[in-house]
Amino acid sequence: MQRNFIPGILAMAAIVVASNILVQFLILDGLLTWGAFTYPLAFLVTDIMNRVYGVGPARKVVFAGFVTGVICSLIGSQIMLQGDGFTYAAVPLRIAVASGTAFLIAQLTDVTVFNAMRGGQWWRAPLVSTLVGSALDTALFFTIAFSASVTFFGADADAAINWAWEPVPFMLSGPEAPLWVTLAFADWLVKLSLALIALIPFKVIVARLTAAQPA
Repeated sequence: MQRNFIPGILAMAAIVVASNILVQFLILDGLLTWGAFTYPLAFLVTDIMNRVYGVGPARKVVFAGFVTGVICSLIGSQIMLQGDGFTYAAVPLRIAVASGTAFLIAQLTDVTVFNAMRGGQWWRAPLVSTLVGSALDTALFFTIAFSASVTFFGADADAAINWAWEPVPFMLSGPEAPLWVTLAFADWLVKLSLALIALIPFKVIVARLTAAQPA
């Protein structure tokens, strides 16, 4: 793999690991997690790689980032933390599996959609591919990580994330629903906003990388 791809791989791995940890920390009265603001950066990395180097290299970076992220998540799942009188893993099993699964499927979908729209206006491919990939990522991640209907992980794994089952008013004011449903919807809204904001760094970074390439 070319040396030019290494920054993309490292960025992807860092984003996945950070998001695995930050998704456990609630903010805004439980409406969001800090992970909602870090994970969408993965789509920016993928889209930049796709635009500058092409669909093949973009997929290679996704796979490399996936493998690195899974390894780091597995390591994190073995790191035990202390808090409120009990011990818990830094990265619970269900969150690690959900992160890897959602990451791989959503990022590869992003690459495919981006490539299909490559020839349009500069903003269409990154915007549409990110919106599609983000929606898929949110649905997969929060269902696998937190839904009580997913039972094959076992009682111990469920116990590590059952805080997300607590019934709360949807979006703080609607009918009661499991906390993870509100987290998923709020996370999706953040991703929609960041998809628009990310167009600015996308254009700037792509221009610089393109100019730096040999003629």
